[in-house]
Amino acid sequence: MKVLVLNGSPKGKYSVTLQSVLYIKKHFKDDEFEILNIGQQIRKYEQKGECDKVIEKIKKSDLVLFSYPVYTFIAPSQLHRFVEVLKERLDHNEIAGKFMTQLTTSKHFYDVTAHKYIEDNSHDMGLGVIKGLSADMDDLLSPEGRTDLMNFWKYVKFSVKNNCFDSREATKTYERIIYKAPSCDSKKSEEYDTVIVTNCEDRDENLKNMIEGFKKYYPYKTREINILDFKFAGGCLGCFNCASDGKCIYKDGFDSFLREKIQSADAIIYAASIKDHSLGASFKRYDDRQFCNGHRAVTMGMPAGYILSGDYSKESNLKTIVEGRCEVGHNFLTGVATDEIQTKEGISENLNKLAKTTSYALENKLVMPQNFLGVGGTKIFRDLIYLMRGLMKEDHRFYKKHGIYDFPQKKIGTRLKIDLLGMLMSIPAVKKNAKGKMNEAMIKPYKKALLKD
Repeated sequence: MKVLVLNGSPKGKYSVTLQSVLYIKKHFKDDEFEILNIGQQIRKYEQKGECDKVIEKIKKSDLVLFSYPVYTFIAPSQLHRFVEVLKERLDHNEIAGKFMTQLTTSKHFYDVTAHKYIEDNSHDMGLGVIKGLSADMDDLLSPEGRTDLMNFWKYVKFSVKNNCFDSREATKTYERIIYKAPSCDSKKSEEYDTVIVTNCEDRDENLKNMIEGFKKYYPYKTREINILDFKFAGGCLGCFNCASDGKCIYKDGFDSFLREKIQSADAIIYAASIKDHSLGASFKRYDDRQFCNGHRAVTMGMPAGYILSGDYSKESNLKTIVEGRCEVGHNFLTGVATDEIQTKEGISENLNKLAKTTSYALENKLVMPQNFLGVGGTKIFRDLIYLMRGLMKEDHRFYKKHGIYDFPQKKIGTRLKIDLLGMLMSIPAVKKNAKGKMNEAMIKPYKKALLKD
C-alpha cells in the first residue's frame, strides 16, 4: 500500500505525532510511506507548482494520512492553510475515490472537532474517510499505546482492502442575497469598549455590510480590528517558549497587541465568512498565536458574539467549536448572527438581536455556569497544568488564583460523608429502614436553600 503522509506539524521531523507514524512505518514494511512536512514548509506548498506536485502524489497513492497535533480545537493553522490551498487547486473530482485517515496526538482537548474538520474537508474532496486515531501525547511510550497503534493500522489496511469507508456528498451552498446595511448616524455611548475582530476581505461584501448593520443597532461605540492587517511572522510553532513568562518566540509584537488592543475590551464580536468548515486559516493563525496566554481564560466574564456569512446551520462541527470556545473561556455567548435568512429584513433582525443581547450581557455582567463543553475542557487542562506546573508557571499561578484546582481528593468533608453513608448502607437493618427515604433525604438541603432568600 502506498501511503502519502501529510505531516501538518510546524515542527517537521521533530513532531511528536510523526514519531507514531514512524513506528507504524517500522512495523509494516510492506507499506510504502512518503512523508511531506507540509506544516513546517507551508510557504513552499502555498506555491501553485508545489501544491500541484502534492496532488499528483495523492493520485499515485492508495491512502492519504493526515498526521498532526491538535491546536486550539482544530489542526494547526499551517495545516489549515494547506487544506485551503489544496481545495483551491483541485479540479472537480480530481482525487475522488482515494482513501484518507488521520493520526493525531493531544491531551484530548477537543480532538473530536479537529478530526471532524479534517473529515468534512476530505468529504468535500471526494476522499473515502477511514476513522482516524486520536492518541495521547505519551501513548507511544507505553506498551498499550504501541499496541493501539498496531491495531489502528491493521484496521486501516483492512478498510482499504475491503473498500470500507465513510463517504458523503460535499455540503451544498445556496446563493446569498446581497445585504445592504442601514445607515448609522446616531451617536454611540462610550461607556463600554467593544472590539470587533474580523478577517474580512474586500470581496466579502455581505460580511462588511453585516458588521455595519451590527454597529447601527448596537448602542455602544465599537472598535474594528482586521487581523489581516497585522503582520504575523508566522503561525504558532508549539515550541512552549511562552510557557513560563507568556512571551512568544516571535518578535512581531502579537502578544502585546493581543493584550492591549483586544483583550482589554469589555466585549468582543468575531466576524468572518465561513470557509472550508471553519472561519478560515487566517483566523486559525490568530487563534493559535493566542497560546501566548497559555491555557488561561484571561477574558473570562467578557461577553462574546459572532457575525458569520455562510451556511452556519449546516456546520454542526463549527457550532460545537463556537460554543466550546465560549464555554472553556467563561464567556457568555451572546449569539451568532448569520446571513442565511433569505430576506434583508431577516438579516437585520438577526443583527439587532445580537446587538441587544450583547448590550444586556455587558450591562448586567452576565456570566452563566459552564456546561459539559466548558467543564470537560477545563478539567483536562486543570490536570495537565497541575502536572506541568514547574514549566507552565503563568498557567499555574492563574489556576491557583481562580480556584481551578478543584480536585475531588481535596473535598475531604464530602468524601468523609459519602464514606460514612456507604458504611451505614452496608448494614442490612439500616438499608432496610432507609428504603424509600433516600429521595427525601437528598432534597432536604435544597429545601433549606429555598427558605434562605
